Amino acid sequence: MGLATFKGGVHPYEGKELSEKCAIQTLPEFDGEYIFPMVQGLGAPSKPIVAVGDHVLAGQMIAEPGGFISAAVTSSVSGTVKAIEQRLITMGMLAQSIVIESDGEFKTVEGVGEERDYTKLSKDEIRGIVKNAGIIGMGGAGFPTHVKLAPKNDDAIDFVIANGSECEPMLTNDHRLMLEEPERIIGGIKVCLQLFPNAKGIIAIEENKPDAIAVMEKLVANEERISVTRMKTKYPEGGERQLIFACTGRSINSAVLPADAGCVVDNVATLAAIYDAVAKSTPIMQKVITISGDAVAKPANVKVRLGVTYGRIAEAVGGFKTEPAKIICGGPMMGMALFSTDVPVVKNSAALLAFQHDEVAESEAIQTHCIRCGRCIDACPIFLTPVLMAKAVEARDWAKLEELNGAECIECGSCSYICPAKRPLTQYFKQGRREVNGLRRARQAAEAAKKAEAEKAAAEKK
Repeated sequence: MGLATFKGGVHPYEGKELSEKCAIQTLPEFDGEYIFPMVQGLGAPSKPIVAVGDHVLAGQMIAEPGGFISAAVTSSVSGTVKAIEQRLITMGMLAQSIVIESDGEFKTVEGVGEERDYTKLSKDEIRGIVKNAGIIGMGGAGFPTHVKLAPKNDDAIDFVIANGSECEPMLTNDHRLMLEEPERIIGGIKVCLQLFPNAKGIIAIEENKPDAIAVMEKLVANEERISVTRMKTKYPEGGERQLIFACTGRSINSAVLPADAGCVVDNVATLAAIYDAVAKSTPIMQKVITISGDAVAKPANVKVRLGVTYGRIAEAVGGFKTEPAKIICGGPMMGMALFSTDVPVVKNSAALLAFQHDEVAESEAIQTHCIRCGRCIDACPIFLTPVLMAKAVEARDWAKLEELNGAECIECGSCSYICPAKRPLTQYFKQGRREVNGLRRARQAAEAAKKAEAEKAAAEKK
């Protein structure tokens, strides 16, 4: 049987050898302040439910969801609320944050860690626990998990897909989690399968992780509803659309939810968090992240409490062996460049990468006009035409970009990576998508206003 895959994509230098053999370290506890942003993924910002001066415990909810698509925030430490103020986050912007001064005792709220028989819980109870635990997608955009686990029709879900692809170069935190704590991941899949009686579990792992594949295949050998699918090593194999197609042959776009295709997709760390919350009464308080790159003294995979800053973590594992030319939060393909490491680890943090050379800046120096080679079209995993989209963006022709389905771009960076002219295509499309979505919102508002005016006129005639 061949390896599961999708059309398009690229094969960047993996760089996983720097940290893939590094077992997960639990760093000594940090004192001082911990920062909990109200923006930690997709959806509305969370709303603080504590005040300055309050004493809180680890595992205590400190912010509630701010809307339907939003997630609760839990403190990872015990201590005093020092401030509720704007703080810098990894996206390079300021966000309202709860700052807690740790008391160094890390006392938890009553009940944290208590075992629970999840097989005796109702569906509503499981979803309520996941919601209160503040779980979001921990490998990407950070979509609230309780929303993902509540589709219109539970019986229509055919697959629960555990995303263990970890296709981003350099990242090895999910790989290590599958090797060292696989039972938590499988436990999370079983919890999800309780919600969807007709579904089967698929653990999707790229072929460049044969040890993780072996571990998972052994553990699910006698599981009737769970199996392992070996994926071809290719970026962006771990993208939700690509993963669903590779595992099931089903296609989705931005107008279709995975649930509409009968699928629920969760990162392996998310599934481990689901298991912890439902079976161990433990909300998200810690995260495994990778510290890597050729400017890092000692690459590592570390388990840290949420809210601690990247700078403190980097220093704790040996710091930088040379002044980095570039620092990235996340993977090199889709991560965010940082100008300061004084930003906190949040629920969907994956890595801190530091490099001796800034390849983006170096590429800008040799950038040329498009040579119309078509490589970007071949590389695009969702069948777009980046060469034409870039032309539309440069002309600020947002209607043309929309016509070219530019809003479908997943910003994976494959086109930029493969471009021999070194054009910043993904940067173009990020801007273009914002403009197209703005136009769509304006049209919707105009249509809603027109409809309201018509209804008002009709009412007046009566």
